[in-house]
Amino acid sequence: MQTPFIRRRTKIVATLGPASSSDAVLGRMMDAGLDLIRLNFSHGKSSDHADVAERVRALARERKRAVGVLADLQGPKIRIGKFAEGKVDLVPGAPFILDAACELGDQRRVGLDYKELTHDVGPGDTLLLADGFITMTVDRVEGAQIFCTVEQGGVLSNNKGVNRLGGGLSAPALTDKDREDIKTVGAIKADYVAVSFPRSGADIDQARALLRQTGWDAKIIAKIERAEAIDALEEILDASDGIMVARGDLAVEMGDAAVPGLQKRMIRAARAKRKLVITATQMMESMIDNPVPTRAEVSDVANAVLDGTDGVMLSAESAVGKYPVETIAAMNRVCIEAEKVAEFVPEKDFEGTDFQSVEQSIALAAVFVSAHYPLRAIAALTESGTTALWMSRFNLNLPVYALSPNVETRRRASLFRGVYPIRFEEASTDPEIVLARAGDELKRLGVVDAGDLVAITIGEPIGQPGGTNTLKIIRIP
Repeated sequence: MQTPFIRRRTKIVATLGPASSSDAVLGRMMDAGLDLIRLNFSHGKSSDHADVAERVRALARERKRAVGVLADLQGPKIRIGKFAEGKVDLVPGAPFILDAACELGDQRRVGLDYKELTHDVGPGDTLLLADGFITMTVDRVEGAQIFCTVEQGGVLSNNKGVNRLGGGLSAPALTDKDREDIKTVGAIKADYVAVSFPRSGADIDQARALLRQTGWDAKIIAKIERAEAIDALEEILDASDGIMVARGDLAVEMGDAAVPGLQKRMIRAARAKRKLVITATQMMESMIDNPVPTRAEVSDVANAVLDGTDGVMLSAESAVGKYPVETIAAMNRVCIEAEKVAEFVPEKDFEGTDFQSVEQSIALAAVFVSAHYPLRAIAALTESGTTALWMSRFNLNLPVYALSPNVETRRRASLFRGVYPIRFEEASTDPEIVLARAGDELKRLGVVDAGDLVAITIGEPIGQPGGTNTLKIIRIP
């Protein structure tokens, strides 16, 4: 029997775009292993995002699967303006002016969309344009003009981004556009919202407050892509529900050589605080044009899996690439192979852990038992998904099945590492009947067999969110 999930611990997030907009391609992407979609709010209209979210959910329902929706806010885009000829070719050593008062640029200067840049930079600063392909040194700032010398040249075209090496740009994390887009996030009931370029926990708090004003409470993922965010990592983790290791802008500000170490540090920090983590940017970049990944890309994805990331994310590969389905299939294969050699030592995760609630205690008791007793699986009967989330924060070599009547809970759980959401609605309030039927459902789905031992967590009285207080071990009849 086909199960309503792919048996892979690490989850696959794919950005949707022109290459993945049809129902036929979306369906094939789900069949290949897609767990969550990313809606990039840097492109498209609110109505477009609402339409895509609804079509994705309809396709997921047909497959009896839970597929989550991640809404990614654009954030502040510090860009140059336009050129009269569309682009210029800059050579090393040439003078060039970033001019906040310039309307159309030429070989000597270009305008700035972000007028405050003149207050954020000074002599000796290094500016990186077009994702770092072009670099300039600031010589002086006079009024609305930043006088520079080109260090690394190349073709510079309209509206390319600007970063300062080492960070330090003062643009706020939430723009007016983001505030409007948060209303759309609430309207479409996205499961996750990603906040771009946060500098502190306060940025996340502000986004959460705006989101709650819409009447919706999506989980918030903080994208770590500024140098300042590295310094404030602890408070950003505390304020958010998870982070995204956004390696593109982070590499531009911190230097590409620093990113692998930062990635490992961020994944460790997120897991230590029991938060979610997505690893993103250029994971299978070559598959935009090629049907197979490079060996380096395979190793990149595998290492993120071995580090403990919850999700690995595709951007242009699935949004505009030629092979969106093949890319997901390749990523699926790599994740499964990497998981075969992952280290599972749950006891390490318990070091220094103090249980904060009955629910957490029950969840972690199930994890501990799974390491010392011949269980086949763990099942969490959950209304809110919290118990399953707690279980997923620990290393264990058993599947966790989140049985929930709540569709929003199942969609959120689609990002939890090692957790497989299952629709389970039970009218009875008798715990013994509910436990027996939960075991029957797992057997019906083919994930356990007669005679298997399964640890099941449940809350009594049944049906109350946040009430998990019981752990039982049952034998499947």
